[in-house]
Amino acid sequence: MVGLTSVEFALAAFHRDGEWQVEQLTESVLVDVETLAAGLHRFPADGGALALIGLDEDAFLVVRTSVAQTRLLLSDITTADEWELARTAVEHLGLPFPEDDDEEAPAGDLTLLSDLGVDADTLAQLVDEDRYADEVLSEVAALLGFGAAFDRAVGLTSS
Repeated sequence: MVGLTSVEFALAAFHRDGEWQVEQLTESVLVDVETLAAGLHRFPADGGALALIGLDEDAFLVVRTSVAQTRLLLSDITTADEWELARTAVEHLGLPFPEDDDEEAPAGDLTLLSDLGVDADTLAQLVDEDRYADEVLSEVAALLGFGAAFDRAVGLTSS
């Protein structure tokens, strides 16, 4: 398993007073999904918080918390063999761990952002595109309304 150094970026996004806020997540909450969810609960959000995490340049994890539940989407289930955080995501979902010959495929809840304006079909299409994790999550952030803040936080520049 690769350690925490494989996490390229880890951001929390949350609504406060009707506006999106974006903050860096600390390494201490990137241990597993449960610790990450507990870390997201500390943000003073109107209706829960999101974590947008680039595991490497090709894989990402989106976690959404509310008082009642933790929902997530892992862009590629095969990453559970490489990253502990991805492994705990697969465990949280109650899915079998991938075999060596398994194909790349998303795992989790494609509807987790539907009420925020990114429906399951759009999210599935974005996950399926052959693009870097920061580019996909940048587009997701733009659709949600905090694209510029996300891009600044991860160091993306417009071309």
